[in-house]
Amino acid sequence: MTSASPAPITLADCLERDAQDPLRLLRDQFNLPDGVVYLDGNSLGAMPRSAAAKVAQAVTEEWGQGLIRSWNSAGWFELPQRLGDKIGTLVGASAGTLVATDSTSINLYKVLSAALHIAALDAPERRVVLSERSNFPTDLYIAESLCKQRGCRLQLVHADELDAALDASVAVLMLTHVNYRTGAMFDMAAVTAAAHQAGALVVWDLAHSAGAVPVHLEQADADFAVGCGYKYLNGGPGAPAFVWVHPRHASRFWQPLSGWWGHAAPFAFTPDYLPAPGITRYLCGTQPILSMRALECGLDTVLAAQDCIPGQDAMTALRGKSLQLTDLFIALVGQRCAGFGLSVATPLDHQRRGSQVSLSRAEGAYAIMQALIARGVIGDFRAGDGRNHPDILRFGFTPLYVGFADVWNAVEHLRQVLQTGEWMQAQFNQKRAVT
Repeated sequence: MTSASPAPITLADCLERDAQDPLRLLRDQFNLPDGVVYLDGNSLGAMPRSAAAKVAQAVTEEWGQGLIRSWNSAGWFELPQRLGDKIGTLVGASAGTLVATDSTSINLYKVLSAALHIAALDAPERRVVLSERSNFPTDLYIAESLCKQRGCRLQLVHADELDAALDASVAVLMLTHVNYRTGAMFDMAAVTAAAHQAGALVVWDLAHSAGAVPVHLEQADADFAVGCGYKYLNGGPGAPAFVWVHPRHASRFWQPLSGWWGHAAPFAFTPDYLPAPGITRYLCGTQPILSMRALECGLDTVLAAQDCIPGQDAMTALRGKSLQLTDLFIALVGQRCAGFGLSVATPLDHQRRGSQVSLSRAEGAYAIMQALIARGVIGDFRAGDGRNHPDILRFGFTPLYVGFADVWNAVEHLRQVLQTGEWMQAQFNQKRAVT
């Protein structure tokens, strides 16, 4: 006897789930255009309602009236640490160990330099930076540059080859916690433990993790981490990123961008550099205050989730809904878009899935996404990895503002685009600069 097929999921089912959702009111924190289903928060988070007023206040009052006095009176000088502590609560880092600053690429340059320096002191024979072949390109470019500068070698392998590649030559393992293309997530604690057992340090990129999935940096005994402020943290385009260094490493190296904000006494204006203690030395130059103000609005939208479900912290609450949304999307694609050549590139296992679903298709993925965007369903396109998956339609699910009916509507539009062949129109097949 075969089991019966599950009953089709209806729009009414999804509306009922929205009505019962304890996080539904968090959507009111955002300005979202009418008629848009926004599934690209994994590239750029939606704008918090509070951001425009907060930035305007910083411009007209703090800058306009306070002028230079606002470094003290408005707390500008402490923003990297204060925002860093807010981010720290989302990624399992203690107060005073993480700062908001610079970009992800610049912060990666800092921590990878520090990791290579420490590795050279402890085990100079180790000269390899090991990473995943499908890691985010900027991470690989930064690593390639540093390896050339330091006479090291960048070794790229597929994710399932990492264990075998962790040998006595590896100084640093550099990975992105959630893969940007597929949404596959590493077990941070297990991977870190394996790297440490092999004698390597670990650098984690949390660009697709912070604000999306629970992260426990200290519990996992990680060494270094960087991350992005404009994706799931909703800090706005080009928002400051963040950097974390385990306290056991924080004071062992200057970090190569030894700017005045990382000085122990920046306003002493001495000609020689004396690094600040701990994570503060990972600051470099003057901070972008207006962007910091916008980032704080984004962080507060995430932290607001901690008040929605009694007994759950913000990330536990958001993770529960994220898995429900991605499960629903996968199920609806299977029910409503069967026979159109789509396959799910994202792991079905909850322990290995981030907060996105990537669908692969051998033909027309870019054009299909452009047709969806024209209909108001906004995701994005990523080229295939050349091994397991062809080109990818990528959909990010931010539980703060994506609802269950949004998921149903997105899949319905996808079904229509595929069924009618709408994606084959010339206008959807012209590649644009940003995909």
